[in-house]
Amino acid sequence: MLISLRISLLSLLLFSSLLFISSPILAKSRYPVSDAEVRQKKLQCYTDIDSGIWGWQCKSSNIARENCALRCLSPSCYELMYKSDPLEEGEKDFIRGQEYKYCMHRLSLGESLEGVKGAFDH
Repeated sequence: MLISLRISLLSLLLFSSLLFISSPILAKSRYPVSDAEVRQKKLQCYTDIDSGIWGWQCKSSNIARENCALRCLSPSCYELMYKSDPLEEGEKDFIRGQEYKYCMHRLSLGESLEGVKGAFDH
């Protein structure tokens, strides 16, 4: 029992480490994530969504697809900016979109996300 628990914990730790290392968007860096890196990662997210990896609900509409792409791109920033109020059809998302980008910028540098939400409110 103890050995299987240790193996399970070790497997979880290894999987979590690989996930963190494989995502350049989430890795702490001296340089902020570039727009080109974000675009490339978002295209990969769309590919994953379209292939069904994210489930049928992410393919149910264009706005559902976009919410899933934002969640795929940065789960932490999605949770902060959109989880309680996802994008809706026809919504003009200028301020939250800028705050989401700012969140990804801060996250890529390993900085705190405190103060990101509401940073672009006028």
